[in-house]
Amino acid sequence: MPQERKIKLGLILHGVGRTWDDWRHPDRDVRASTSLSFYRTQAQLAERGRFDFLFVADSLSINEKSSPHYLYRFEPLTILSALAAVTEHIGLVGTLSVSYTEPFNVARQFASLDHISGGRAGWNVVTSWLSDTAANFGKAAHPAHHERYRIAAEHLSVVQGLWDSWEDDALVGDKQGGVFVDAAKLHRLDHVGPYFQVRGPLNIGRSPQGQPVIFQAGASEDGKDFAARHAEVVFCGPQNLEEAQTYYRDLKARAERLGRPDGAPFILPGAAPIVGRTDEEAEAYYQELSELTSIDTGLGFLARAFNDHDFRQYDLDGPFPDVARIGQDSNQSASQRILERVRAGNLTVRQIARELSTPRGDFVGSPEKVADALQRWFENEGADGFVIFEALPGQLERFVDLVVPVLQQRGLLRVEYEHDTFRENLGLPFLSNRYVAENKHAG
Repeated sequence: MPQERKIKLGLILHGVGRTWDDWRHPDRDVRASTSLSFYRTQAQLAERGRFDFLFVADSLSINEKSSPHYLYRFEPLTILSALAAVTEHIGLVGTLSVSYTEPFNVARQFASLDHISGGRAGWNVVTSWLSDTAANFGKAAHPAHHERYRIAAEHLSVVQGLWDSWEDDALVGDKQGGVFVDAAKLHRLDHVGPYFQVRGPLNIGRSPQGQPVIFQAGASEDGKDFAARHAEVVFCGPQNLEEAQTYYRDLKARAERLGRPDGAPFILPGAAPIVGRTDEEAEAYYQELSELTSIDTGLGFLARAFNDHDFRQYDLDGPFPDVARIGQDSNQSASQRILERVRAGNLTVRQIARELSTPRGDFVGSPEKVADALQRWFENEGADGFVIFEALPGQLERFVDLVVPVLQQRGLLRVEYEHDTFRENLGLPFLSNRYVAENKHAG
Protein backbone atom coordinates (compact mmCIF):
# COMPACT_ATOMS: atom_id res chain seq x y z
CA MET A 1 0.00 0.00 0.00
CA PRO A 2 1.59 3.33 -1.05
CA GLN A 3 2.50 5.77 1.71
CA GLU A 4 0.07 8.68 2.07
CA ARG A 5 1.56 11.89 0.68
CA LYS A 6 2.71 14.31 3.39
CA ILE A 7 4.13 17.82 3.35
CA LYS A 8 7.93 17.79 3.58
CA LEU A 9 9.50 20.54 5.67
CA GLY A 10 13.04 21.86 5.82
CA LEU A 11 14.45 24.69 7.92
CA ILE A 12 17.16 26.93 6.53
CA LEU A 13 19.60 27.96 9.25
CA HIS A 14 20.26 31.64 8.64
CA GLY A 15 21.86 32.87 11.86
CA VAL A 16 21.41 36.64 12.02
CA GLY A 17 18.83 36.51 9.23
CA ARG A 18 18.25 36.29 5.51
CA THR A 19 18.36 39.98 4.60
CA TRP A 20 20.72 42.88 5.15
CA ASP A 21 18.63 44.32 8.02
CA ASP A 22 17.33 41.32 10.00
CA TRP A 23 20.23 41.53 12.45
CA ARG A 24 18.94 44.89 13.70
CA HIS A 25 15.90 43.37 15.42
CA PRO A 26 16.12 43.93 19.21
CA ASP A 27 15.78 40.19 19.91
CA ARG A 28 18.33 39.05 17.32
CA ASP A 29 21.67 37.75 18.59
CA VAL A 30 24.27 39.48 16.42
CA ARG A 31 26.58 36.47 16.91
CA ALA A 32 23.93 33.93 15.89
CA SER A 33 25.65 32.93 12.64
CA THR A 34 28.58 31.56 14.63
CA SER A 35 26.63 30.40 17.69
CA LEU A 36 26.39 26.65 18.23
CA SER A 37 23.88 27.31 21.01
CA PHE A 38 21.59 29.22 18.63
CA TYR A 39 21.75 26.53 15.96
CA ARG A 40 21.21 23.77 18.51
CA THR A 41 18.02 25.47 19.72
CA GLN A 42 16.79 25.92 16.14
CA ALA A 43 17.62 22.32 15.21
CA GLN A 44 15.85 20.86 18.22
CA LEU A 45 12.81 23.08 17.64
CA ALA A 46 12.60 21.89 14.02
CA GLU A 47 12.93 18.28 15.14
CA ARG A 48 10.14 18.82 17.69
CA GLY A 49 8.06 20.07 14.75
CA ARG A 50 8.87 16.85 12.85
CA PHE A 51 10.68 18.71 10.06
CA ASP A 52 12.41 16.52 7.51
CA PHE A 53 15.71 18.38 7.44
CA LEU A 54 17.91 21.30 8.36
CA PHE A 55 19.61 23.14 5.52
CA VAL A 56 22.79 25.23 5.53
CA ALA A 57 23.37 27.39 2.45
CA ASP A 58 26.83 28.69 1.57
CA SER A 59 28.87 31.17 -0.44
CA LEU A 60 32.59 31.07 -1.12
CA SER A 61 33.27 34.79 -1.43
CA ILE A 62 32.23 37.96 0.35
CA ASN A 63 32.70 41.68 -0.02
CA GLU A 64 31.50 44.80 1.78
CA LYS A 65 28.07 44.46 0.13
CA SER A 66 27.39 40.90 1.29
CA SER A 67 24.53 40.34 3.74
CA PRO A 68 25.58 40.07 7.42
CA HIS A 69 24.90 36.34 7.74
CA TYR A 70 27.25 35.58 4.86
CA LEU A 71 29.93 37.91 6.18
CA TYR A 72 30.42 35.99 9.40
CA ARG A 73 29.21 32.38 9.51
CA PHE A 74 29.99 28.67 9.88
CA GLU A 75 31.15 26.34 7.12
CA PRO A 76 28.20 24.00 6.40
CA LEU A 77 29.58 20.52 7.11
CA THR A 78 31.27 21.62 10.32
CA ILE A 79 28.07 22.94 11.92
CA LEU A 80 25.99 20.05 10.55
CA SER A 81 28.38 17.54 12.14
CA ALA A 82 27.96 19.34 15.46
CA LEU A 83 24.16 19.30 15.10
CA ALA A 84 24.22 15.58 14.33
CA ALA A 85 25.29 15.03 17.94
CA VAL A 86 22.33 16.96 19.42
CA THR A 87 19.54 15.62 17.16
CA GLU A 88 18.28 12.11 16.43
CA HIS A 89 15.98 12.08 13.41
CA ILE A 90 16.16 15.26 11.34
CA GLY A 91 18.08 15.28 8.05
CA LEU A 92 21.24 17.38 7.69
CA VAL A 93 21.69 19.06 4.29
CA GLY A 94 24.69 21.18 3.37
CA THR A 95 25.69 23.17 0.30
CA LEU A 96 29.04 22.37 -1.30
CA SER A 97 30.06 23.82 -4.65
CA VAL A 98 31.32 21.58 -7.43
CA SER A 99 33.13 24.55 -8.95
CA TYR A 100 35.84 24.71 -6.29
CA THR A 101 36.00 21.25 -4.71
CA GLU A 102 37.54 17.91 -5.59
CA PRO A 103 35.12 14.97 -5.81
CA PHE A 104 37.21 12.72 -3.55
CA ASN A 105 37.14 15.26 -0.70
CA VAL A 106 33.42 15.89 -1.14
CA ALA A 107 32.68 12.16 -1.08
CA ARG A 108 34.66 11.73 2.16
CA GLN A 109 33.07 14.71 3.87
CA PHE A 110 29.47 13.75 3.18
CA ALA A 111 30.10 10.06 3.84
CA SER A 112 31.58 11.05 7.20
CA LEU A 113 28.55 13.23 8.04
CA ASP A 114 26.31 10.36 7.00
CA HIS A 115 28.03 7.96 9.41
CA ILE A 116 28.22 10.50 12.24
CA SER A 117 24.47 11.11 11.96
CA GLY A 118 23.39 7.51 11.40
CA GLY A 119 22.27 8.03 7.80
CA ARG A 120 20.90 11.61 7.78
CA ALA A 121 23.13 13.49 5.31
CA GLY A 122 22.11 15.37 2.19
CA TRP A 123 24.21 17.31 -0.34
CA ASN A 124 22.94 20.47 -2.03
CA VAL A 125 24.88 20.41 -5.30
CA VAL A 126 25.63 23.92 -6.57
CA THR A 127 27.80 25.66 -9.14
CA SER A 128 29.39 28.90 -7.90
CA TRP A 129 28.45 32.04 -9.81
CA LEU A 130 29.81 35.02 -7.86
CA SER A 131 32.82 36.16 -9.88
CA ASP A 132 34.95 37.00 -6.83
CA THR A 133 35.00 33.34 -5.84
CA ALA A 134 37.45 32.44 -8.60
CA ALA A 135 40.09 34.69 -7.04
CA ASN A 136 39.80 32.84 -3.71
CA PHE A 137 40.85 29.62 -5.42
CA GLY A 138 43.65 30.87 -7.64
CA LYS A 139 41.50 31.09 -10.76
CA ALA A 140 41.31 33.97 -13.20
CA ALA A 141 37.59 33.51 -13.94
CA HIS A 142 34.60 31.21 -13.62
CA PRO A 143 33.79 28.67 -16.30
CA ALA A 144 30.95 29.78 -18.59
CA HIS A 145 27.43 29.13 -17.30
CA HIS A 146 26.68 26.17 -19.61
CA GLU A 147 30.06 24.57 -18.83
CA ARG A 148 29.46 24.76 -15.06
CA TYR A 149 26.66 22.21 -15.36
CA ARG A 150 28.79 19.84 -17.43
CA ILE A 151 31.39 20.03 -14.67
CA ALA A 152 28.64 19.49 -12.08
CA ALA A 153 27.31 16.37 -13.82
CA GLU A 154 30.74 14.75 -13.96
CA HIS A 155 31.60 15.82 -10.40
CA LEU A 156 28.37 14.33 -9.02
CA SER A 157 28.85 11.12 -10.98
CA VAL A 158 32.34 10.70 -9.53
CA VAL A 159 31.18 11.36 -5.96
CA GLN A 160 28.34 8.87 -6.25
CA GLY A 161 30.72 6.34 -7.74
CA LEU A 162 33.09 6.76 -4.82
CA TRP A 163 30.21 6.29 -2.36
CA ASP A 164 29.87 2.78 -3.80
CA SER A 165 33.54 1.90 -3.24
CA TRP A 166 32.60 -0.56 -0.51
CA GLU A 167 29.71 -2.99 -0.64
CA ASP A 168 27.38 -2.85 2.36
CA ASP A 169 28.68 -6.03 4.01
CA ALA A 170 32.37 -5.52 3.19
CA LEU A 171 33.33 -5.01 6.85
CA VAL A 172 33.81 -8.55 8.19
CA GLY A 173 35.51 -7.92 11.53
CA ASP A 174 36.50 -11.57 12.00
CA LYS A 175 38.95 -11.36 14.91
CA GLN A 176 39.59 -15.08 15.10
CA GLY A 177 40.27 -15.40 11.38
CA GLY A 178 42.13 -12.12 11.19
CA VAL A 179 39.90 -10.77 8.41
CA PHE A 180 38.93 -7.12 8.84
CA VAL A 181 37.35 -6.50 5.41
CA ASP A 182 36.42 -8.64 2.42
CA ALA A 183 38.77 -7.24 -0.24
CA ALA A 184 36.57 -8.69 -2.99
CA LYS A 185 33.90 -6.20 -1.98
CA LEU A 186 36.15 -3.17 -2.45
CA HIS A 187 35.97 -1.41 -5.84
CA ARG A 188 38.18 1.17 -7.52
CA LEU A 189 36.42 3.78 -9.62
CA ASP A 190 39.23 4.54 -12.11
CA HIS A 191 37.36 7.53 -13.51
CA VAL A 192 38.92 9.50 -16.36
CA GLY A 193 36.81 12.31 -17.78
CA PRO A 194 37.07 15.77 -19.33
CA TYR A 195 37.29 17.51 -15.95
CA PHE A 196 38.33 14.93 -13.35
CA GLN A 197 40.59 11.93 -12.98
CA VAL A 198 39.89 9.96 -9.81
CA ARG A 199 41.17 6.49 -9.04
CA GLY A 200 39.50 5.66 -5.70
CA PRO A 201 38.46 3.73 -3.72
CA LEU A 202 37.01 5.85 -0.93
CA ASN A 203 38.37 5.15 2.55
CA ILE A 204 35.00 5.03 4.34
CA GLY A 205 32.15 2.55 4.03
CA ARG A 206 28.56 3.05 2.87
CA SER A 207 26.05 4.59 5.24
CA PRO A 208 22.79 3.14 6.59
CA GLN A 209 20.89 4.98 3.83
CA GLY A 210 23.21 3.82 1.05
CA GLN A 211 24.09 7.30 -0.18
CA PRO A 212 23.33 10.87 0.96
CA VAL A 213 20.25 12.51 -0.56
CA ILE A 214 20.95 14.81 -3.52
CA PHE A 215 19.48 18.34 -3.45
CA GLN A 216 19.64 21.02 -6.11
CA ALA A 217 18.17 24.45 -6.82
CA GLY A 218 17.99 24.52 -10.61
CA ALA A 219 16.10 27.50 -12.04
CA SER A 220 17.89 28.42 -15.28
CA GLU A 221 17.25 26.12 -18.24
CA ASP A 222 20.56 24.33 -17.66
CA GLY A 223 19.82 24.19 -13.95
CA LYS A 224 16.35 22.72 -14.42
CA ASP A 225 17.70 20.09 -16.81
CA PHE A 226 20.36 19.16 -14.26
CA ALA A 227 17.83 18.99 -11.42
CA ALA A 228 15.37 16.93 -13.45
CA ARG A 229 18.08 14.39 -14.25
CA HIS A 230 19.99 14.17 -10.97
CA ALA A 231 18.22 15.71 -7.96
CA GLU A 232 16.03 13.92 -5.46
CA VAL A 233 14.86 17.18 -3.85
CA VAL A 234 14.79 20.59 -5.54
CA PHE A 235 14.65 24.04 -3.95
CA CYS A 236 12.95 26.92 -5.77
CA GLY A 237 11.83 30.48 -5.08
CA PRO A 238 8.47 31.28 -6.72
CA GLN A 239 6.74 34.48 -5.65
CA ASN A 240 3.18 33.10 -5.78
CA LEU A 241 1.21 29.90 -6.38
CA GLU A 242 0.92 30.49 -10.13
CA GLU A 243 4.71 30.75 -10.48
CA ALA A 244 5.10 27.69 -8.26
CA GLN A 245 2.71 25.64 -10.41
CA THR A 246 4.52 26.61 -13.60
CA TYR A 247 7.87 25.56 -12.17
CA TYR A 248 6.47 22.39 -10.58
CA ARG A 249 4.79 21.12 -13.75
CA ASP A 250 7.76 22.00 -15.94
CA LEU A 251 10.33 20.23 -13.76
CA LYS A 252 8.16 17.15 -13.18
CA ALA A 253 7.58 16.88 -16.94
CA ARG A 254 11.32 17.11 -17.66
CA ALA A 255 12.00 14.38 -15.11
CA GLU A 256 9.26 12.17 -16.53
CA ARG A 257 10.71 12.48 -20.04
CA LEU A 258 14.04 11.30 -18.61
CA GLY A 259 12.38 8.19 -17.21
CA ARG A 260 12.53 9.25 -13.56
CA PRO A 261 10.12 7.51 -11.16
CA ASP A 262 6.63 8.98 -10.85
CA GLY A 263 6.68 12.08 -8.67
CA ALA A 264 10.46 12.60 -8.76
CA PRO A 265 12.03 14.88 -7.79
CA PHE A 266 10.38 16.43 -4.73
CA ILE A 267 9.98 20.20 -5.20
CA LEU A 268 10.21 22.52 -2.20
CA PRO A 269 9.64 26.29 -2.57
CA GLY A 270 10.98 28.66 0.06
CA ALA A 271 8.46 30.12 2.52
CA ALA A 272 8.84 32.67 5.32
CA PRO A 273 5.69 32.27 7.42
CA ILE A 274 4.71 35.07 9.79
CA VAL A 275 2.36 33.53 12.32
CA GLY A 276 0.20 35.21 14.94
CA ARG A 277 -2.57 33.83 17.09
CA THR A 278 -4.85 36.07 15.02
CA ASP A 279 -4.56 37.67 11.59
CA GLU A 280 -4.18 41.05 13.31
CA GLU A 281 -1.26 39.84 15.43
CA ALA A 282 0.43 38.38 12.35
CA GLU A 283 -0.03 41.68 10.51
CA ALA A 284 1.66 43.49 13.40
CA TYR A 285 4.60 41.08 13.13
CA TYR A 286 4.80 41.73 9.37
CA GLN A 287 4.89 45.48 9.96
CA GLU A 288 7.63 44.90 12.56
CA LEU A 289 9.64 43.11 9.88
CA SER A 290 8.91 45.78 7.28
CA GLU A 291 10.14 48.54 9.59
CA LEU A 292 13.54 46.83 9.85
CA THR A 293 14.23 47.03 6.15
CA SER A 294 15.87 49.79 4.17
CA ILE A 295 16.54 50.51 0.52
CA ASP A 296 19.94 48.91 1.13
CA THR A 297 18.28 45.51 1.64
CA GLY A 298 16.54 45.61 -1.72
CA LEU A 299 19.63 46.94 -3.48
CA GLY A 300 21.58 44.10 -1.86
CA PHE A 301 19.22 41.49 -3.32
CA LEU A 302 19.50 43.21 -6.71
CA ALA A 303 23.28 43.30 -6.57
CA ARG A 304 23.55 39.62 -5.60
CA ALA A 305 21.31 38.53 -8.48
CA PHE A 306 23.45 40.52 -10.94
CA ASN A 307 26.93 39.43 -9.81
CA ASP A 308 27.30 42.22 -7.23
CA HIS A 309 26.56 44.92 -9.79
CA ASP A 310 26.29 48.37 -8.17
CA PHE A 311 22.75 49.72 -8.77
CA ARG A 312 23.44 52.91 -6.81
CA GLN A 313 25.16 54.33 -9.88
CA TYR A 314 21.73 54.74 -11.52
CA ASP A 315 18.88 57.11 -10.84
CA LEU A 316 16.84 55.05 -8.37
CA ASP A 317 13.61 56.66 -9.60
CA GLY A 318 14.45 56.51 -13.30
CA PRO A 319 13.92 53.70 -15.81
CA PHE A 320 15.43 50.38 -14.84
CA PRO A 321 18.86 50.01 -16.52
CA ASP A 322 19.71 47.50 -19.23
CA VAL A 323 21.57 44.86 -17.20
CA ALA A 324 20.31 41.71 -18.93
CA ARG A 325 23.81 40.74 -20.09
CA ILE A 326 25.15 40.90 -16.55
CA GLY A 327 22.35 38.60 -15.41
CA GLN A 328 23.27 36.02 -18.02
CA ASP A 329 26.74 35.70 -16.51
CA SER A 330 25.60 35.44 -12.89
CA ASN A 331 22.49 34.02 -11.18
CA GLN A 332 20.39 33.56 -14.30
CA SER A 333 17.21 32.43 -12.56
CA ALA A 334 17.08 35.25 -10.00
CA SER A 335 18.06 37.95 -12.49
CA GLN A 336 15.55 36.74 -15.07
CA ARG A 337 12.73 36.70 -12.52
CA ILE A 338 13.57 40.27 -11.47
CA LEU A 339 13.73 41.50 -15.05
CA GLU A 340 10.35 39.91 -15.82
CA ARG A 341 8.79 41.65 -12.81
CA VAL A 342 10.38 44.97 -13.78
CA ARG A 343 9.02 44.73 -17.32
CA ALA A 344 5.54 43.65 -16.18
CA GLY A 345 5.19 46.57 -13.77
CA ASN A 346 7.44 49.11 -15.52
CA LEU A 347 9.28 49.42 -12.22
CA THR A 348 12.15 51.69 -11.25
CA VAL A 349 15.22 50.51 -9.34
CA ARG A 350 13.73 51.85 -6.09
CA GLN A 351 10.36 50.13 -6.64
CA ILE A 352 11.81 46.67 -7.36
CA ALA A 353 14.26 47.08 -4.48
CA ARG A 354 11.34 47.79 -2.11
CA GLU A 355 9.49 44.70 -3.34
CA LEU A 356 12.55 42.53 -2.85
CA SER A 357 13.28 43.85 0.64
CA THR A 358 10.05 42.71 2.34
CA PRO A 359 8.15 40.22 0.19
CA ARG A 360 4.76 39.47 1.72
CA GLY A 361 3.81 36.16 0.15
CA ASP A 362 0.86 33.92 1.02
CA PHE A 363 2.02 32.83 4.46
CA VAL A 364 1.09 35.69 6.82
CA GLY A 365 -1.77 35.20 9.28
CA SER A 366 -3.32 33.02 11.94
CA PRO A 367 -2.20 29.37 12.29
CA GLU A 368 -5.24 28.22 10.29
CA LYS A 369 -4.66 30.80 7.55
CA VAL A 370 -0.98 29.85 7.17
CA ALA A 371 -1.88 26.14 7.20
CA ASP A 372 -4.55 26.81 4.55
CA ALA A 373 -1.97 28.47 2.29
CA LEU A 374 0.56 25.66 2.73
CA GLN A 375 -2.17 23.11 2.01
CA ARG A 376 -3.36 25.01 -1.06
CA TRP A 377 0.13 25.02 -2.59
CA PHE A 378 0.68 21.36 -1.64
CA GLU A 379 -2.61 20.08 -3.07
CA ASN A 380 -2.57 22.14 -6.28
CA GLU A 381 0.75 21.19 -7.91
CA GLY A 382 2.68 24.02 -6.32
CA ALA A 383 4.86 22.11 -3.87
CA ASP A 384 5.75 18.77 -2.31
CA GLY A 385 6.76 20.69 0.79
CA PHE A 386 8.55 23.86 1.85
CA VAL A 387 11.89 25.19 3.03
CA ILE A 388 11.04 27.46 5.94
CA PHE A 389 12.88 30.74 6.65
CA GLU A 390 12.50 32.27 10.09
CA ALA A 391 11.41 35.80 9.20
CA LEU A 392 11.60 37.19 12.76
CA PRO A 393 13.02 35.90 16.06
CA GLY A 394 10.49 33.57 17.65
CA GLN A 395 8.65 32.75 14.44
CA LEU A 396 10.05 29.22 14.20
CA GLU A 397 8.69 28.44 17.67
CA ARG A 398 5.30 29.93 16.74
CA PHE A 399 5.22 27.86 13.56
CA VAL A 400 6.08 24.65 15.45
CA ASP A 401 3.64 25.30 18.29
CA LEU A 402 0.74 26.76 16.30
CA VAL A 403 0.87 25.71 12.62
CA VAL A 404 2.37 22.22 12.89
CA PRO A 405 -0.50 20.88 15.07
CA VAL A 406 -3.04 22.16 12.51
CA LEU A 407 -1.21 20.38 9.68
CA GLN A 408 -0.97 17.20 11.77
CA GLN A 409 -4.68 17.29 12.60
CA ARG A 410 -5.42 17.54 8.88
CA GLY A 411 -3.23 14.51 8.17
CA LEU A 412 -0.79 16.58 6.12
CA LEU A 413 2.28 16.27 8.36
CA ARG A 414 3.81 13.36 10.25
CA VAL A 415 3.13 13.02 13.96
CA GLU A 416 6.26 10.92 14.54
CA TYR A 417 9.32 10.09 12.48
CA GLU A 418 8.62 6.82 10.72
CA HIS A 419 12.14 5.54 10.07
CA ASP A 420 15.77 5.79 11.13
CA THR A 421 17.33 7.35 8.02
CA PHE A 422 16.74 10.60 6.18
CA ARG A 423 16.18 8.85 2.87
CA GLU A 424 13.48 6.61 4.35
CA ASN A 425 11.72 9.48 6.12
CA LEU A 426 11.53 11.34 2.80
CA GLY A 427 9.96 8.27 1.23
CA LEU A 428 12.99 7.58 -0.96
CA PRO A 429 14.31 4.05 -1.52
CA PHE A 430 17.60 2.76 -0.15
CA LEU A 431 20.20 3.05 -2.93
CA SER A 432 21.75 -0.33 -3.61
CA ASN A 433 25.46 -0.53 -4.32
CA ARG A 434 26.01 -0.48 -8.08
CA TYR A 435 28.48 -3.36 -8.02
CA VAL A 436 26.06 -5.64 -6.21
CA ALA A 437 23.34 -4.71 -8.68
CA GLU A 438 25.68 -5.37 -11.63
CA ASN A 439 26.62 -8.79 -10.24
CA LYS A 440 22.98 -9.75 -9.75
CA HIS A 441 22.18 -8.61 -13.30
CA ALA A 442 25.14 -10.59 -14.65
CA GLY A 443 24.03 -13.65 -12.72
